[in-house]
Amino acid sequence: MKTAIVYYSEHHGNTKKLLDAIAARHEVTLINVTKQPETDLSAYDRIGFASGIYYGSFAKQLVAYAQEHLPDGKEVFFIYTHGAPKGSFLTAIRRVTEAKNCREIGAYHCQGFDTFGPFRLLGGIAKGHPTEEETAAAVSFYAGL
Repeated sequence: MKTAIVYYSEHHGNTKKLLDAIAARHEVTLINVTKQPETDLSAYDRIGFASGIYYGSFAKQLVAYAQEHLPDGKEVFFIYTHGAPKGSFLTAIRRVTEAKNCREIGAYHCQGFDTFGPFRLLGGIAKGHPTEEETAAAVSFYAGL
């Protein structure tokens, strides 16, 4: 099954760390929305969306990319890293995938080092994340799709 993971990982590379571990063990195409904004997704059977969480949601660049480029009826999954321990982080991206009649096949998340906004004043939160165990769990998640 041909798989692409479209991602946005700009600040600390937390999400990219997970994706690099997946790509090292599985055949997957990684698409950076800031460097490959016009990639055609129609040839892929499964499409993952991966992002750090910014103000409680997937990166707006990634959501906009999905709105414009996601073909109808694909299998989709989500991978994300976050500093805050909980929230409804998938709302915006799910809205897009549901409108395109895509079938969600899974989601993986873990904490990631975060110095965004007010966390910078504290020196950041979730230092040391993602851990080796969280990275291995992301690889296992992908293998189980």
